[in-house]
Amino acid sequence: MRFLFITLSVFSWLCLTVTAISLSKPGCPEKCGNVTIPYPFGVGSKCSAKCVIDSTECKEAFYTIICHNSSTPFLSIINMEVVKISLYGTLIVKLPVSPMNCSDKQTTVPVPISLRGSPFTISAHYNSLFVLGCMSSVWLRSETMQTVGGCTAICDGNSTDTSCSGVNCCQTNIPERPQELEYTYRSIEGSNKSRFCGYAFPADKKWIQNAYTFHSGLNQDPLNPYDAGFRFAQLVIDWEHIGFEDFHDNSVCKTLPEGRSDEYIDDYYTPRYDTTGNNYVSSTRYCSCRDGFEGNPYLGPEEGCIDVNECSNSTLNICGGNGTCINTIGGFTCRKRSAAKIVIISVGSAAGGLVLLLGAFFATRTMRKRMKDKHKLKCLALLLEQQLSSVDNGLEKTRLFSSKELSRATDFYNENRILGRGGQGTVYKGMLTNGRIVAVKKSKKVEEVDLEAFINEVVILSQINHRNVVKLLGCCLETEVPLLVYEFIQNGTLHQHIHDPNEEFPLSWELRVRIAREVAGALAYLHSSSSAPIYHRDIKSSNILLDDKYRAKVSDFGISRSISVDQTHLTTRVQGTFGYLDPEYFQSSQFTEKSDVYSFGVVVVELLTGEKAVSAIRAAEGRGLAAHFLHSMEENQLFNILDARVIKEGTKEDILAIAELSRRCLHPNGKRRPTMKEVAVELEGKRLLEEGNFQQEEGEERNIVEVDESDEFSFTSESRGGDTITQ
Repeated sequence: MRFLFITLSVFSWLCLTVTAISLSKPGCPEKCGNVTIPYPFGVGSKCSAKCVIDSTECKEAFYTIICHNSSTPFLSIINMEVVKISLYGTLIVKLPVSPMNCSDKQTTVPVPISLRGSPFTISAHYNSLFVLGCMSSVWLRSETMQTVGGCTAICDGNSTDTSCSGVNCCQTNIPERPQELEYTYRSIEGSNKSRFCGYAFPADKKWIQNAYTFHSGLNQDPLNPYDAGFRFAQLVIDWEHIGFEDFHDNSVCKTLPEGRSDEYIDDYYTPRYDTTGNNYVSSTRYCSCRDGFEGNPYLGPEEGCIDVNECSNSTLNICGGNGTCINTIGGFTCRKRSAAKIVIISVGSAAGGLVLLLGAFFATRTMRKRMKDKHKLKCLALLLEQQLSSVDNGLEKTRLFSSKELSRATDFYNENRILGRGGQGTVYKGMLTNGRIVAVKKSKKVEEVDLEAFINEVVILSQINHRNVVKLLGCCLETEVPLLVYEFIQNGTLHQHIHDPNEEFPLSWELRVRIAREVAGALAYLHSSSSAPIYHRDIKSSNILLDDKYRAKVSDFGISRSISVDQTHLTTRVQGTFGYLDPEYFQSSQFTEKSDVYSFGVVVVELLTGEKAVSAIRAAEGRGLAAHFLHSMEENQLFNILDARVIKEGTKEDILAIAELSRRCLHPNGKRRPTMKEVAVELEGKRLLEEGNFQQEEGEERNIVEVDESDEFSFTSESRGGDTITQ
């Protein structure tokens, strides 16, 4: 809390100081509408900087802003609306977007922006080329007309995936520092030019996540015309102040070295005072004030970088109670107090503090037991509210139930209502006053570890909206132990159906493949669809539920973790379930997205063989189901271990294909395993292929895509893709 308070105090102080300092040229408008216009940019030619090359003034007014109707800024040199200008060498503009018309011939389209001859370049770090739609193959051309990337996407009108990583949308990187771009596309659905085939445009990767979700019509039916209101995309542009020199001691100009990585930009070149993380930083060159100064370095030594008075705010100096803070140019000093005064103050403070401490101890001793549980629940409520407030609509999505309502719903937690017991608590079947059937999870105890798991599960599930992930309806914080309320999934767990089969509804081959496909789609969504990827960390057949239509629902997110986009792994104590644990994770304590892939592979082997991940017979041999399966594959004995129904209903070709996919998921080297996105696409492609074959047998026409092998280009789909143990 102390760290949080200090952080908020610093941020509040910075906001106040920034508003008090003008970033524009003296006497010039500081804003156009809601957009701040910092120098070298300015409203009108008199307020903007003049480009100077070799002591010669440039003809172009590169930095001039035209303020239309006193509210909308346009960059004069390219006549595009400006969304934001950052002193860290970037600006954001609105780029016009036009739809592609379907055509079976290659069509080349220039991106409607040209920065030639200017100090501006398209940011390769923050932008990508995005293709919304699935009826065209698109590849990107550089300024030299060379192909530098491309992508295509599969069509799925029922998909809820908004990650733009290969389903109804795809993306590819753009080259370094281009000033012009163009792309070539060709329809894969025929040459009907009266139809739209989607959009292709470069755009800010962060912006597209919100825009693509907002224009939800774009991915509901990819074969219909697109949202008529989608006409602009936000594009990040790097800029430099041509002719500006680092001519005073209070500023410094930073230039990225050749061959630097994207992490280099994010870590080293993030400005010191950019506590919000909302400013984009140029991947070329920008200038800033030195430590101890603030303002606009481009204005020069007089109006530009101004000394920060660290003594005016106790959070900016370390003098504290040990001395007096004295501000200096670019810093501060602490004048120490005399030793005698320090001793007197210290002894007096210690004595007074001891008296207060003893008094507080004896006064609260008799009340401690009664307040302990209430304090824990209060802390839980505060922590949960704080975490949910950082999640989009987290508080609105999570309903707070009363203890009386849930007590009545479960018949006062009757033993006959128990659906199952686990390491973290007991799950009861309940019925709310509106008649809705729910599942109520009651934690065993309220230790700090359990509170962490409880909060983690609520926050994780508040971010997820997928048809194959169990839905969290809300929670209750009024009881001695926390309660979670989920949608009721009536057909139990996949583990029950595999190892205790229901004769009235056995697991057919088709149903097993569909369940594997649905679980793969849910995990691919968790890994790559949101701005913060999620690792489940406990995938197993008992954590996969089946609803009334036997659709898979992934559940139990107690030990799941949300990570930042640039993270590749989590280093944690080993948690999970024997038989499903990734061997690499068990040895290194580093959990990666490929660890979930391994656990998924074990589940698919369960579906193929009908055997448990851990059994007494194989335990005596020192092998689990995964090792037994891999050994059988190597010895060409696969069909000796398969479930009888799998052999009876599945074709040899289909069984071998699924088994081979499982073998790849279980590869001992995590880097050799496919991603969950690749697994999901492969299983989905198999479904589409089978449906296509069925339609062909029924006499329906099929469109055949012919590709000219002389075209040299490549396509990529990017994504920004037993017993519980604790070690």
